[in-house]
Amino acid sequence: MEKQVDEEDIRLLVSKNLKRLRGLRNISQLGLAAEADLTHNFINDIENGKKGVSCKSLAKLSSALGVEPYQFFLPETMADDGLSGYVYDLNDSVQKAMGNVMSIYLREEKNRK
Repeated sequence: MEKQVDEEDIRLLVSKNLKRLRGLRNISQLGLAAEADLTHNFINDIENGKKGVSCKSLAKLSSALGVEPYQFFLPETMADDGLSGYVYDLNDSVQKAMGNVMSIYLREEKNRK
């Protein structure tokens, strides 16, 4: 049976990921607070697991850090560089596949004329 996830689990996950993402961008809590139009105390409370984050605040943090909101909810095992590499590889594969589809489509269009 899978573990039930509660509010505390989510708050701690967001907390860890916020610290990690902020660290990756080498930005202080004060700098992030200014960039996200939030208070330093609020950023500190989130990172220490004392407060949760609303969708509005999550959107501000995502924009300030230049990340997608889902990155705050990644488990530690997926939040390392391995996932980033996977996502970039997947993006490259999709781009190549779309290029192939477009080539085939354009060739067929040309043959119809």
